[in-house]
Amino acid sequence: MSQQNDTQQKSMDEINNTVTVVSDGKFSQKLLSYLGPGLLVAVGYMDPGNWITSMQGGAQFGYILLFVILLSSLSAMLLQSMTVRLGIATGMDLAQATKHYLNKPMSFIFWIIAELAIIATDIAEVIGSAIALDLLFDIPLLVGALITVLDVFLLLFIMRFGFRKIEAIVGTLIFTVLVIFIFEVFIASPDVTSMLNGFVPHSKIITDNSALFIALGIIGATIMPHNLYLHSSIVQTRMYDRHDMKSKAQAIKYAILDSNIQLSIAFVINCLLLILGAALFYGVNTEKLGGFYDLYTALHHQPILGASLGAIMSTLFAVALLASGQNSTITGTMAGQIVMEGFINLKIPNWLRRLITRLLAILPIIFCLIIFNSNEAKMEQLLVFSQVFLSIALPFSLIPLQLATNNYGLMGQFKNKTWINVISWILITILSILNIYLIVQTFQEL
Repeated sequence: MSQQNDTQQKSMDEINNTVTVVSDGKFSQKLLSYLGPGLLVAVGYMDPGNWITSMQGGAQFGYILLFVILLSSLSAMLLQSMTVRLGIATGMDLAQATKHYLNKPMSFIFWIIAELAIIATDIAEVIGSAIALDLLFDIPLLVGALITVLDVFLLLFIMRFGFRKIEAIVGTLIFTVLVIFIFEVFIASPDVTSMLNGFVPHSKIITDNSALFIALGIIGATIMPHNLYLHSSIVQTRMYDRHDMKSKAQAIKYAILDSNIQLSIAFVINCLLLILGAALFYGVNTEKLGGFYDLYTALHHQPILGASLGAIMSTLFAVALLASGQNSTITGTMAGQIVMEGFINLKIPNWLRRLITRLLAILPIIFCLIIFNSNEAKMEQLLVFSQVFLSIALPFSLIPLQLATNNYGLMGQFKNKTWINVISWILITILSILNIYLIVQTFQEL
């Protein structure tokens, strides 16, 4: 099996092999020492892109797209477990492994696609944060988008305290978002029977182009390309024995448990978002898209809450949105660094990397704000389009992941099992076919 040697470039060398773990002890102690990377990955499954697509799905189609969230979450657990095995078994991240398979021209193309996917992710973060600033402080969207450039320095500040502190901060913000939405869904009083039926597959998801569009947006917002690169790298922050198969097997076991626990939390939050959109908008305000402003207003004026509690809950919603955007900023920056170093072996200062990515994301947003005169609905629609692009870009990450994790020369005893190969290829095929169908339908409607 191909092992990482001392001369091979380490993924994110500054944090690689820096977090101690418990190798002997109770199950809970071992698991606790490995908990963390899954939190950073889960952030990408509940960023502002998830918010808008899930809420719009609920507002337009009720609860039927809960099945898409369930299927996407289960698929994400499988795919993230593959990235965990790749990172720990080979000592490479997905970008490095992809480069292993490709010649220089193809590697460059795949790098560009990965960068565009990260920019699309950043667009969602910018729009979500700008809207949150508008809701909280009445800051115009254009000004709010420009303010988000300053969060370049946020990650640099947090990184000074060590990787474990980053995991703790992210975990606290995720828990805050979870509590807020559990309470808000409770207040919204959804139809429990319809909600449970939403986890059963419905033919309308495929036959209705609008439903398919939102479904692909949910998939793009749930299974995100940058998360695959990110996870394969940050699992290597743990100090397991790089040359011992037993130590690697234990690291893989607990890293996958960490991933599944955190993705289960992300699944619950995404379901809560869709349920909230359906409970507040579906069949009541059909002209509404169920965007951030609609939901904020609905919470603020919810009769059940009353004026005071309504104001508190709508403010909490905006705070959660801002926290979600900032959480995603942390992981997006790391993913960008991993992709750039892995594909083209280019290292630049973190602040410069973050600044370039954020500026590239802000340019189309500023353009749209000027063209559409700061139209709120257009901004939220742009956010949905960014998530659909992520779905289209996804196979360019999934295929290399599948090939790498099924390569015995790279993976050795940690190579894919047959059932994993079958399911992963089915996922890749279905996603590719649906994406081609969506592109054709979109151009026909232009």
